[in-house]
Amino acid sequence: MSFQSLGLSEALLKAVSKKGYTTPSPIQQKAIPPVLEGKDVLASAQTGTGKTAGFTLPLLHILSENPKEKFRPVRALVLTPTRELAAQVYANVREYSEFLNLRSAVIFGGVNQKPQAAAIRQGVDILVATPGRLLDLQNQGLLSLKRVEIFVLDEADRMLDMGFLRDIEKVIKSMPEKRQNLMFSATFSKDIKKLAHGILNHPVQVEATPENTTVDAISQKVYRVAKGLKTGLIIKLISDGNWKQVLVFTRTKHGANKLCEKMIKAGITAAAIHGNKSQGARTKALAGFKSGKVRVLVATDIAARGLDIPLLPHVINFELPNISEDYVHRIGRTGRAGASGEALSLVSADETSFLRDIEKLIEMKLPVQIIEGFEPDPNASTAPIKQGQGRQNRNSRNSGSSRSSSRNSKGSSNSRRPNRNSDRRN
Repeated sequence: MSFQSLGLSEALLKAVSKKGYTTPSPIQQKAIPPVLEGKDVLASAQTGTGKTAGFTLPLLHILSENPKEKFRPVRALVLTPTRELAAQVYANVREYSEFLNLRSAVIFGGVNQKPQAAAIRQGVDILVATPGRLLDLQNQGLLSLKRVEIFVLDEADRMLDMGFLRDIEKVIKSMPEKRQNLMFSATFSKDIKKLAHGILNHPVQVEATPENTTVDAISQKVYRVAKGLKTGLIIKLISDGNWKQVLVFTRTKHGANKLCEKMIKAGITAAAIHGNKSQGARTKALAGFKSGKVRVLVATDIAARGLDIPLLPHVINFELPNISEDYVHRIGRTGRAGASGEALSLVSADETSFLRDIEKLIEMKLPVQIIEGFEPDPNASTAPIKQGQGRQNRNSRNSGSSRSSSRNSKGSSNSRRPNRNSDRRN
């Protein structure tokens, strides 16, 4: 199948060709036709499958067929959970709309809002946004969603994990009831299906890969190790393998900073990226990693969805995530677009239950290896990390606002809504 056979306009085909793409990916083949027909779509696709183009291309086609050049209200809204993902989606929109008379803008927190507000005042057809900044500007009367024709909820499962359910509901109430809705998620959990039921109208459901599975191109391995020997082991693996580009995930912001410092002391160039870093620092760290100046990028789960790193060869879970689905999102940073990749996990005794949950989710037993000198502690407790630490981990994805903890202490009935402290930073 070719892009021409999907029914896209010549201007879009020209842009696609300029990027060097000739054949649509499976998710693009399945999602683009129903979107062009004006249908609501619920799509499940792993990272690296081309899902962004799966909604961007037909969205641009629909808007260009009925231009509104004199006054440009926001006609398409793409909502994403993180700044990095918003920037990535916006870059795709800009590239694919190069030969179209459409305007686009991106808004997210952590930067001055004045340029963003100015762009909106000039008129934009497509707006890519994170929930917090979107609602902030809307509350200030600086933007309106009353003319939205197409709404895209990207990385819906991450939205729920980060506590954005209420914000999503507010955004939906601000848009016309009659609109086309597209929802993309890496998983189809019960919460996702419930959310979809409240947003989508008779949706076409498409999948590029089975639910909650990992990409086949990724080689996965577990290293059993004593908790206190993890840092030494990861430095050994990177040094002995002479790995030049490694994405490492930690559970907390403090852990990311600490590991980064130890990497640098060991002579390995490293940078940390997490919610406490300014947008400028995060952008600089990512740019250094992509260019090869930085060998190791140490990140919390805030980076699991927003990073677009072509041909990333190695991902290491320095600590396993306490939410099983996050394992899939993390290792999905490698093995993208048909390339091979390696995902390693350093597992201490107290993470045993997390490992079992992950293996149950992905329906496979991960191979285990023990390296001499870095053996697991036979006397260590296999009791899982305390629940409080799990909540701290979820908070580490966001801004660390004390207001969120007070809100959560009142008791939430939604177990997928741990906090909302990122909404004013994103």
